[in-house]
Amino acid sequence: MNNISSNIKKVLFIFLVIFFVTISYITYFELIVSPKIVNNTDNKRLWAKRNEVLRGTIYDRNKKALTKSERVNTLTQKREYTGGAMFSHVLGYVNPQYGLTGLEAKYDQYLMGADDQPINQYLMELIKNKGKVSPEDKRGEDVVTTLDYNIQQQAYNLLGDNKGSVVVLNPKTGEILAMVSKPSYDPNDDALKASWAALNSNPDRPLLNRAVSGLYPPGSTFKTVTAISALENISGIQNETFNDPGQLVFNSTESLRDFGGESFGDIGFKHAYVVSSNVVFGKIGLQLGNNNLRQTAESFYFNKNIPCDGIVIDKSKFPTLKSYEKGNMAQSAIGQASVLATPIQMALVASTVANDGVMMKPHVVNEILSPNGDKIKSIEPESIGNIVSKENAATMKDFMRNVVEDGTGVNAAVEGIQVAGKTGTADHKVNGKDATPHSWFIGFAPYDNPQVAIAVIVEDGGQGGKAAAGIASKVIQTALQK
Repeated sequence: MNNISSNIKKVLFIFLVIFFVTISYITYFELIVSPKIVNNTDNKRLWAKRNEVLRGTIYDRNKKALTKSERVNTLTQKREYTGGAMFSHVLGYVNPQYGLTGLEAKYDQYLMGADDQPINQYLMELIKNKGKVSPEDKRGEDVVTTLDYNIQQQAYNLLGDNKGSVVVLNPKTGEILAMVSKPSYDPNDDALKASWAALNSNPDRPLLNRAVSGLYPPGSTFKTVTAISALENISGIQNETFNDPGQLVFNSTESLRDFGGESFGDIGFKHAYVVSSNVVFGKIGLQLGNNNLRQTAESFYFNKNIPCDGIVIDKSKFPTLKSYEKGNMAQSAIGQASVLATPIQMALVASTVANDGVMMKPHVVNEILSPNGDKIKSIEPESIGNIVSKENAATMKDFMRNVVEDGTGVNAAVEGIQVAGKTGTADHKVNGKDATPHSWFIGFAPYDNPQVAIAVIVEDGGQGGKAAAGIASKVIQTALQK
């Protein structure tokens, strides 16, 4: 009898375990798996729902339409990108064959009218006024971005046939005013279909949004981070004098040289930044050590996910080095070795300095509007954190102003406006061989009341004080025109 009772208990226990496992799986499926299936771009029912509702319009910050949707019939509609290739990386595309990318993907639920309550209110008004609702009345919500058409157009045109990126931010709010990546592509349906195979096989990767996913050695623009780390960690650094003989030797095979064979002799900290002395900043990197410099870099969100809205930003990278890796330690302080940064990362470095040390969360959408124009949602400016003390930010602002007034960044100057910035000439290799350096510039303007922060990279563009600085000057001028 006891054996029978024991067996019954075992069977009941097994059934109980199976029950809990089943309930757990159902819960997991409903909460985790099911939404992914429902929102998958290959979900035909979801595409049917998208086509049932005329997709909302995406606007620039001044309500200039960047997209248009036109109903072909009850089952299909045509999406037009009015700026063509100029906005393709930030807006992305929506295509039944190729899926969704960019802002089209991030804000799909609003654009397709899946946020039912505002749509229902809108349709109720139509029913009240018209007595009925036709398929043509069903519309998604509109998205008003932070982008400025004129700034985007200027940046896009100035990059010309070069590969690279331009990112422009409002340092006080984190609004992305422009985000250009080249080479680009036409996201309109016919053009996308005709070029899809070529786009995917192109070694220049035109589908890649270089602004947020392009990882480059930042070169001397990174000296801004190194200088901040020195201000934080080396007492009396501003009063220190360094000797720059033009070369910093580590061993018989490894050394660091100033650009173009220059040497600056005895030089102070500020002047070393203004003339971009590799030797001095290599020495500062060794003095700081890998831990201190990495901590400062990580405070700027290197090696971390940058909080953002409407975009996805790849992690910029700063290495962890052994104490004996002196060469790499010095190289990392000038933005070389294995340091890699996205253009938006370096724009945020400039933006943080401009904003008295506070980094604002980058975002590309200002508000969501219902089909009848009512505001559904606003994206308010949000601080990521106080990255640099106000005192050290003020010091760096002064340093960066001098770079443009009397240093390597004079080509970034704008008549009547005080521009501050830092140039970068970033060495890199192609197929194991030295290639033409990338040209970088980061900065902000006006100096006394910064309204824009910028990062420009021209791949294989040579000196940062030439190609990138020249582009930055004209983009800043456009951005500050009244």
